[in-house]
Amino acid sequence: MFKSSMGLGLVAIAAWGILLIKLWLFGQLYLLIHPNYIGLTIGAGIVLLGLSSYKTWELLKSSQSIAQAKQKFSQMQHSNLLPSRLSSGLLLAAAIIGLVITPKPFASDAAMHRGVGDQLGAIRTVQQSFRASNRPEERSLIEWIRTLNVYPEPDAYTGQKVKVTGFAVHPPDLPDQYMLISRFVITCCAADVYPVSLPVKLNQNRSNYPVDRWFDISGTMVTENLNGRRQLTIQPTTITAIAEPKNPYDY
Repeated sequence: MFKSSMGLGLVAIAAWGILLIKLWLFGQLYLLIHPNYIGLTIGAGIVLLGLSSYKTWELLKSSQSIAQAKQKFSQMQHSNLLPSRLSSGLLLAAAIIGLVITPKPFASDAAMHRGVGDQLGAIRTVQQSFRASNRPEERSLIEWIRTLNVYPEPDAYTGQKVKVTGFAVHPPDLPDQYMLISRFVITCCAADVYPVSLPVKLNQNRSNYPVDRWFDISGTMVTENLNGRRQLTIQPTTITAIAEPKNPYDY
């Protein structure tokens, strides 16, 4: 009974190590965690694999009695809140699900659910220092939003050049000649991502720019009245469909 519990725990630890390394090798960690923590995550995966390998070797080669082994293993239990077999089984099941399911980036439905059009004035505090680019056309989408958060008067930016990349969102409360160009910002992990966006004034129906399709948009800034508010809006000169970036998040 004890050996099977310990064996299940070791398999669960190894499975989590394999999962973390697999996500790194397949370039999927960027979808789940901020780049600042990728090195730590890779290190954790290596440690888990090393720990499971060592403990498996120790279990197979050790000549100590079952009673001694049980005492030693109980000291390394992470938690006694759940029976060891149940907790190990849950950890193993979660790791298997992670190995089977391919992570996908958040899209327009998540952006709408998380209030994609209401980020101005409510944008989360970012830990790193922020300095807007001196050239407006070099600002990323998140840099435009942070600039607006510092000084939210849209007329101050009217006529400035803009070049941003993001995916299309079609809010139902905007006319058909408008869409949002959006991106998600990740501060730690996928659980805390939030959307940022700017309205785009189109010269045709937005149905020509499908939801979730990625676009590179160049143009100038104008001020538009949308939903009773004056909002900084992109007047595009070119809209180019592009492939979804390998790393779709901003920081």
